Amino acid sequence: MSEMAMSESSKKSLGELLVENGLITAEQLDKALEIQKKQGGQLDDVLTGQRMVAPEDLAMVRSIHLNVPLIDLERHIVQPDAIRLIPEDMARKHTLIPLDIVSGALMVVMANPEDIHTIEDIRAKSGMRVDVALGIPSDIKRAIDIHYKSSGEIEKQVEQFAPRVKEKREIDADLIARTPVAQSLDLLITQAVRDRASDIHLEPQEDRLRVRYRIDGILRDVVSLPLTAHIQLVSRIKILAEMNIAEQRRPQDGQFSTVVGEREVDIRAATMETGYGEMATLRILDKKTSLFTLPELGFLPDMLEGYDAMLKSPFGMILVGGPTGSGKTTTLYASINQLDREALNILTIEDPIEYRFRGINQSQVNPKAGITFASGLRAIMRHDPDVILVGEIRDKDTAVVAVQAALTGHLVLSSIHANDATGVLFRLMDLGIEPYLISSTLVGILAQRMVRRLCPHCRVPVQASDEERAFYQNEMQDESSYGQSDTFYVGGKCHLCGHTGYEGRTGLFELMTMSDAIRKRLVDNPDASDIGAVALSEGMVTMKRDGIMKAKEGITSLGEVMRCVFSIG
Repeated sequence: MSEMAMSESSKKSLGELLVENGLITAEQLDKALEIQKKQGGQLDDVLTGQRMVAPEDLAMVRSIHLNVPLIDLERHIVQPDAIRLIPEDMARKHTLIPLDIVSGALMVVMANPEDIHTIEDIRAKSGMRVDVALGIPSDIKRAIDIHYKSSGEIEKQVEQFAPRVKEKREIDADLIARTPVAQSLDLLITQAVRDRASDIHLEPQEDRLRVRYRIDGILRDVVSLPLTAHIQLVSRIKILAEMNIAEQRRPQDGQFSTVVGEREVDIRAATMETGYGEMATLRILDKKTSLFTLPELGFLPDMLEGYDAMLKSPFGMILVGGPTGSGKTTTLYASINQLDREALNILTIEDPIEYRFRGINQSQVNPKAGITFASGLRAIMRHDPDVILVGEIRDKDTAVVAVQAALTGHLVLSSIHANDATGVLFRLMDLGIEPYLISSTLVGILAQRMVRRLCPHCRVPVQASDEERAFYQNEMQDESSYGQSDTFYVGGKCHLCGHTGYEGRTGLFELMTMSDAIRKRLVDNPDASDIGAVALSEGMVTMKRDGIMKAKEGITSLGEVMRCVFSIG
């Protein structure tokens, strides 16, 4: 657009430009202005909040309206020298990110480039001339999370309290609450939530306290702290989780809640003695991200249709199998979330309750009160349930009661530890359930794993290695349409994914429907390879094949599929 045209555009209101560009109608603009008049705030927020216009389109028109450049933060690299000039609290408060230093000027991307007072504050803080650009607010917030790390601040806080406790073994709880150790732990948790970590590991070593985050299923070193910080950090965790602060030899567990930004986060804490002292592990349960719908889990269309059909069964048992950390609970939650909570009486017994649902009666295992999965399930049976979710079948008593519930006209959903769908059948038999009972009650089995998703911003096509090609051809030898190409994708390692090449996770699934043929083989001759062959002949897609199909589509990498499911089958 020419300078003259830009000048003319800047005279028009933002709403007029949106209508002129066909992004909203005149009626929508009138409605947005009416809402703004009643509720106050910015017209931008009303338009995006009411989903009248996409943030990207709004930003494009705003850049013309304000006559400032629009910066796509997915395509520009934020420079560390620029980040160091503006403190994190200022960046978050005003939704801005320092981008680069160009010709002696600090380039700052802002959600509101018209904020003259903030621009003056930036100039005073940095001591430099400031050039501003417009950015999409959600992109700016994401960039802040990526580029402002808490490790340096944690080390500063630790320096304030660590030297004082070199020889002290007895820790006063009230003293800890008043020292910087509380701020250090808050910073560790805050950074973990921003980095999408599922766990925080505090591990005392011979000469240091090692802190690691598990992000997308992989552990990463975050910061190394002096051992003198170890006792107080663990003690602070025990206080918050209501553990016995004086007990250092026996394993303990507990939980507490905190708020990170505007997000409410539950933390499950566990401690255990090691050779160098107590280690602590914090499981982060982010209520904002813990609940998914079934399509969001990564089901391919045909498999999603088959699993949906299982959930419509009026009675029987559906089991989700996989190792620890394979997303079984997430799948179970997504399953009950789509059931009719008005017409059905849905009850759960969990350990612990990770997400609370409206319209569902949830109970928690409590060994001290005599409530186990088995006893809790027996109690649930007295409350006229339609659907029962059992967090996990881990012993014979729970398995027996779950089978009895399925036999008496209830739909039972549960998880179980097994490598694949066929393995679930033999795990039930190992727990003492007779094959004829399994064949009578089981509707179907979903086995799963979690793999890392390729970063959509930097993935690139590559040729498969010899090992990957052999893995691919062995599984897909009957698929000529796939065999014509050995091109897959890998992550390019951009700054948006933390230079890992991956962002988030998706599921690999294997769905076995209990057909008459499988039931007959299970009762007559329970052989794993034989039952697996029957399931394959009936169209079951293995986890390997599901993973390869997702690798072909660029959802994940073939190497990631091999890492997670190579040993299966």
